[in-house]
This record gives sequence, structure tokens and C-alpha cells, in this order.
Amino acid sequence: MDWYPLLNSLRIAAISTAVVYLLGIWLADVVARAPRVAKGILDVVLTLPLVLPPTVVGYLLLVLLGPRRPIGSWVLATFGVKLTMTWYSAIFATVVVSFPLMYRTARGAFEGFDQSLADAGRTLGKSNTWVFWRVKMPACRQGIIAGSVLAFARALGEYGATSMVAGYTPGSTATVSTTVYQLWRTGEDGLAFQWVLVNLAISAVVLLAMNMLEARSRSARAKGAVA
Repeated sequence: MDWYPLLNSLRIAAISTAVVYLLGIWLADVVARAPRVAKGILDVVLTLPLVLPPTVVGYLLLVLLGPRRPIGSWVLATFGVKLTMTWYSAIFATVVVSFPLMYRTARGAFEGFDQSLADAGRTLGKSNTWVFWRVKMPACRQGIIAGSVLAFARALGEYGATSMVAGYTPGSTATVSTTVYQLWRTGEDGLAFQWVLVNLAISAVVLLAMNMLEARSRSARAKGAVA
């Protein structure tokens, strides 16, 4: 059994999770502090990939990143790098589809944050950056971790947009999801089922991690209420 699809999927999911972690936290903090009208508009724009079909996301990415399209042609002419049909092309797709999960979870955590804690830090002469990373982020860590886990799971299982942007090439762009489809399409049900079991095992681990995080969060809130 060739394990490249699993290793490639893990690589893509890890990189995309790191990207959406930074982007999601930053934009969630911006939107949480934005005026009401701006918050509504930004929230719709940033959450849109969550409700769009993955094939639509893939098509839009091809329109932007294809070798004959504005961004893709410029990058190819300037740096000699293709943005589609390579293993890292899947990162663009997984970042877009998993970003809303990280963003919405982080935004919910930030909106529930007690601002008096931040104000207390500022009265001690601490900068906004210090307050954000040393006060706000630790207080919201359960939501941030949950968003990261969800984003990783979504990126790991992405198929529609990934198959359009990166395609399927064994040993190059293949992921677990695209491998399952190709094996099924060619009648290799035995191998396809093995990959399905691998995917189920990973999904079970992710759900277990989510349940443990929720249990810890409830326990922490209960202790805080007693105190």
C-alpha cells in the first residue's frame, strides 16, 4: 500500500492549518471589534466559502490561479512557478474551504472575551500586542484550539476544490480523498475501502480530540463558577 496520499494529505492539512490559524485569528479579532455594519459585511464575505459548493471554490481558484489567468500567468512568467496541478496547489483550496471554520470559532471566542481583563492590562502600561497575546489569547485558547482542529480535519478531507486545482497524479498530487475516488472509479474497491478505513480512523481521532477539548472547557468553566 502506497502511503504517499496520506503523507501528502497530512502535509497539505498541516500547512493550510498554520495559514488559517494566523489569518483566522487576525481577521476574527478585527471583525469582533468592527462597527456593526462593517462586521455584518465582513462576516458574510469571510464565511462565504463555508456555504459555497467545493466545486465552485475550485472553479474560482482556477479562474485566478490558472496558467492563463491573471495571477497564475504573472507568477509563472515572473518566477516560473505553476500555481495549479501541483501538490502545493491543494493548499490554496484547503485554506479557502477551512478558513471559515477557524475564523468563526475564533470570532465567537473573542466576542465572549471579558474586555475588563484587557482594560486591566492596559492600565498596567501593557501594549495592545502584549494584552492580545498574554491575556486575550490564553483566555480564548479553548475556542482557538477547537477551530484549529476543525480546520485541520476539513483540510484533510477536502476533495472537490482540491481535485479541480491540484488534480490527481499518483506520487505527486494524490491525497486520501482523491485516491478513494480514483480507486472506486477504476473498480479497485478493496484498496478504496482500505483508504476509507484510514480516513475513518483519522476522523475518529479528530472527534475524540474535540470532545476532550469541550470536556476540559466545561470543567474549567465549572471550577471558575465555584470559585
